[in-house]
Amino acid sequence: MLRSYLSKMAVVCCVLGAAALLASAQPPEETKPLVRTVTIPISIFTRQELKEKKVDEIIDAAELSVMEDKESQQILSLRSTNDAPITLAVLIQDELVSSFNLQLKPIGDFIRQLPEGSRVMVGYLRGGSMGTRQRFTTDLSKAADSLRIVSGSVATAGTGPYGGVATTMKRFEAMPAGRRAILLVSDGFDVTEGEAPGSVLHAPDLERAISRAQRTGVAVYSFYFPTGLTENLGVRSIAGQAGLDRLSYETGGRSYSQGSGAPVTLTPFFDDINMALKRQFSLTYLSTHMKKGYHRVEVKSSNPEVTIRHPQGYYYR
Repeated sequence: MLRSYLSKMAVVCCVLGAAALLASAQPPEETKPLVRTVTIPISIFTRQELKEKKVDEIIDAAELSVMEDKESQQILSLRSTNDAPITLAVLIQDELVSSFNLQLKPIGDFIRQLPEGSRVMVGYLRGGSMGTRQRFTTDLSKAADSLRIVSGSVATAGTGPYGGVATTMKRFEAMPAGRRAILLVSDGFDVTEGEAPGSVLHAPDLERAISRAQRTGVAVYSFYFPTGLTENLGVRSIAGQAGLDRLSYETGGRSYSQGSGAPVTLTPFFDDINMALKRQFSLTYLSTHMKKGYHRVEVKSSNPEVTIRHPQGYYYR
């Protein structure tokens, strides 16, 4: 009886031993990461600075918090990037009214004073497509000198700038990581889905431009300047500005305008952008969301006097 029991136990031990050896021979399963790092550009100001259009030497941002998909995330670092090179695409709608040609000098001056090592390209938008005037170059004077006067033709106006903006996003994929932006001068008017502001806000090309900008980390700064179709025409002007507002807001940039007419000068707009670039930071945090796709982001300060501009979301691939 005992011998039979011992024999059975010996067999069981052999089986268990073989199973253990087999298990140890199998490669361990790879553990999937539970978190990942995310870095986004943000600009930090006080309300007083925005009102006076001048930044102070030091800002008290107090305690920052990041919400991703409405869930709190852990901040790892906040680094100033005010002197870092920027990769910038200057896009100008070719159908703008001829008074725009007086603005070429302030645009050129803005390009020339960018931080050393910056890369700039210049393109003109016509009929929804982008034609390259100057490819990305670190020669800022060369980029500035490539600016030309606009045609002012209304034959292709109304197709909107957004298709060309979406196409330009692909050019950033070959550029180094870091600060990326588009300076867009356009009337923003796209009649693809109708002339009402609500229709322009949901134009397919606009949706595509926003999506690609968020994927490539490009902030869009837009200047409203009319074409013959939108100059002093209330509804069309409002619709175009609404489209530009959404494009800039969703990508972490800002939109600028002076009513429904052509701005007398773009200099105040550039002063504001320069202020934003001086107050730009690189914020890195741990994300607990591993699902691929779009993730909405919100950054806040515990200081009620502080305003933070940032992309409204990004795509994880």
